[in-house]
Amino acid sequence: MRHIRSAAFQACSSTSQLVHGYATIQGHTSASSLRMSAVWGGKLTLPPAQSPKALRCSAVWGGKPKSAILPRSIFLSFLVLALSVAGFAKPKKLAADLQSVSTGDVDVIIQFKDRPTADQFSKVQNLGGKLKHDLRGTLKGASFHVPASALPALEQMDEVAHVSLDHKLSATATARDFYTTAENAPNAGPGRDGNGIGVAIIDSGISANADLPGGGPGANVVYNESFVPGDSSTSDAYGHGTHVAGVVAGNGHNSTSPSAIHTFKGIAPNADLLNLRVLDANGSASDSSVIAAIQRAIDLKSQYNIRVINLSLGRPVYESYTVDPLCQAAEAAWQAGIVVVVAAGNMGRYADTNGYATITAPGNDPYVITVGAMKPMGTPDRSDDLIASYSSKGPTLFDHVVKPDLVASGNRVISVMAPSSQLAALSTLNLIPVNYYQSTVSSLFSTYYLALNGTSMAAPSVSGAAALLLQQNPALTPDQVKARLMKTAYKTFPTSSTAIDPVSGIAYTSYYDIFTVGAGYLDIGAALANTDVAPSNLGAALSPSAQYDASTGTVSLINGTSVCWGQSVVWGQSVVWGQSVVWGQSVVWGQSVVWGSSSTSGFSVVWGQSMVWGQSNSSDATSIALNGEN
Repeated sequence: MRHIRSAAFQACSSTSQLVHGYATIQGHTSASSLRMSAVWGGKLTLPPAQSPKALRCSAVWGGKPKSAILPRSIFLSFLVLALSVAGFAKPKKLAADLQSVSTGDVDVIIQFKDRPTADQFSKVQNLGGKLKHDLRGTLKGASFHVPASALPALEQMDEVAHVSLDHKLSATATARDFYTTAENAPNAGPGRDGNGIGVAIIDSGISANADLPGGGPGANVVYNESFVPGDSSTSDAYGHGTHVAGVVAGNGHNSTSPSAIHTFKGIAPNADLLNLRVLDANGSASDSSVIAAIQRAIDLKSQYNIRVINLSLGRPVYESYTVDPLCQAAEAAWQAGIVVVVAAGNMGRYADTNGYATITAPGNDPYVITVGAMKPMGTPDRSDDLIASYSSKGPTLFDHVVKPDLVASGNRVISVMAPSSQLAALSTLNLIPVNYYQSTVSSLFSTYYLALNGTSMAAPSVSGAAALLLQQNPALTPDQVKARLMKTAYKTFPTSSTAIDPVSGIAYTSYYDIFTVGAGYLDIGAALANTDVAPSNLGAALSPSAQYDASTGTVSLINGTSVCWGQSVVWGQSVVWGQSVVWGQSVVWGQSVVWGSSSTSGFSVVWGQSMVWGQSNSSDATSIALNGEN
């Protein structure tokens, strides 16, 4: 959908907690030169007796580490001890958040060592388990509702590899945003409209309307199915999936007329959309429902030429992507030849870590394209665009994967409304006056379009861009699409920018480092014009990990042996991430930002085993959602 830049609308929202609120936030850009800072790995939680000032580590790339009261030799001793203890610990089959569950019933996803048979399912059922979703098409497993008393027995079963909680997911956008100019997107036309490319929208459903017609000749929506338990409707009761679908492939029908000032078209308006509904009327889903939808997309790949899956949803990271069933399902789709695009999450204001280490699952998987959100600042010139302070940042918990991979416009995005949905009814602030896009004196609100914001709105821009690349060259693999989009991304950013919340008075400063903007700002025109092709092997564009070198005080990007980054001049790390971010093989550690109010706690959260995911502050989330960010 075409992005329209304007200062006319001031309210926006962004939260992954499904609560909503608005405010006016003023942006500020630092004029100083770009300094990058870094953080270091090692899965270590410092002893609680240590003073918060005992270790001061930074959250952004640049400079050298601040002097620490805790000598480095003692600190490294803690590290060696921690890693030694971990090395001798017996691996647990139960995920960490299941180990303390002892009463009641619980929904779990069981992964087996080999593809399970009916006999293995029967063993679980004999323990009181009830089968919810057979996921053998994507994972070597299934989801079950089991009594907590059965968990120890499951852990003792030889054929069981891992048991995870069937976590809840939510949409990564809520009310109020503005539709900004598409990221240097070409005008839609033959060969550049997504024709023939199937894009699976795994979201809250798509409500049929003239902008997203379903059924018959010229239909955008070619398949509908619900994975919401007990609800077979594929319409969008929440109002999120329709908006996302419009960003990918809205045809602009309801804003096209002789009196039209603006027309809201998707990035790939002639792509075929598959509506796989997983989010309920409150914007909530479970891992198993999303995995089942991913499985269906894989099954239908050949029939509908599904080349892209859009996942504008997420939930906290509780374990390594290597065992997380949601991440493993996303990888299965990637391995099947489908580009998987995931919203980064909207937790970039998390105070304890200054928003670092808040990427949500499955965006923490190194295969997928993880997308953060930019603000267009109400002008057609991208040079003044700023990162949205709520956009989640890397590195990922547990695995320290460098994320996001890209950023795209996600603030104040106008797209298709699902009438009578929860988001449409939430507030008039996210509705669009008809006279904004039509030459009329009427001040009535449109019944066709509304504005939303968040990384949910940034991800479908990248999905649409992927569809255009695949239409141009159907032979591209998912890794080649990811590499092309990352290499050609716009890489000119300020040093930092600050948003001040007028309600709380809190200032949120963002630094334009590799954990915040990844490889840069989506540039569709540059991607289509580029002819460089990365290697075709699976995993050629895996997102790197970050590793600290204590002898030099630097953080390096660590790549697997099969990836293209740094393998040639064409795919050198500085080419992909920009000269300001990467110097040779190292990324600079710095002191620009400490970990919130406590440097020690922030360090152990980002680089240790401790969980960042506490109970969210609903009032803060509401303020972000309904008050938004300028």
